[in-house]
Amino acid sequence: MTKRPSPDASPRPRLLARPRALTLGAVPAVALLAVAAFAPLPFSVARPGQTTDVLGVYRGTEVISVSGAPVRRTSGQLRMAAIRATGPHVGASLGELADGWFRTDRAVMPREAVFPSGKSDEAVARHNTTEMKSSQHAATSAALRLLKQDPRRVKVKLTLDDVGGPSAGLMFSLGIVDKLAGDGSGGDLTGGRTIAGTGTIDADGTVGPVGGAALKTRAAERDGASVFLVPKAECAQVQPAPAGLRLVPVSTLRDAVHALRALAGGGRVPSC
Repeated sequence: MTKRPSPDASPRPRLLARPRALTLGAVPAVALLAVAAFAPLPFSVARPGQTTDVLGVYRGTEVISVSGAPVRRTSGQLRMAAIRATGPHVGASLGELADGWFRTDRAVMPREAVFPSGKSDEAVARHNTTEMKSSQHAATSAALRLLKQDPRRVKVKLTLDDVGGPSAGLMFSLGIVDKLAGDGSGGDLTGGRTIAGTGTIDADGTVGPVGGAALKTRAAERDGASVFLVPKAECAQVQPAPAGLRLVPVSTLRDAVHALRALAGGGRVPSC
């Protein structure tokens, strides 16, 4: 008598073959993830950059030099803060982006938010230099207007070519004010402190927002600042502040001068 096969004998090869098919089918997906992990992506990873005292000397040259008016000797520091970001043609990998998302000293931003799109590295450098020069002219105009100084007589030269973009405008203006007038009562606008900050400025003294303000607070704290001036519109973006760093919101150059005078005199100062 011929023995009949059991009912479940024939399905077994098919049941075993399916996991193998799934495993083989997963190989392209794993390969894609592996490629994505190392392939450059259109994002930039930013981190805290340098801070520079605009009242001091940079590479052997005064950052702010004035002619045509008496210049004060100052104490304390007014530090402009910058960020560093991966270059316009250096894409970040998936691993770098994932790391940046979960670190408080990094920020992941679309490349177009950091650099002008469609430009070569040389064109980006020229663009940033042009913006910096325009910002310096606006900073000078705003400071001299606030102090009621004649720009035809008082000449200001600003020397800080390594940092591009317009975000040092506020601190340049404050440096000019401190060198020419101090706090208006014979003292320093800084009150002897290390003050840092960021913000664009227009010739009429309006302070505008900038990118990477939160990272700049970390650069400021790292370099010894106790106060950070931030465009008022960006207060929420810089919270929470690094330990020991006081955040002061400003909307105009006049706001910033009043806040620093109040700090130096122990008065009330707005905070984020």
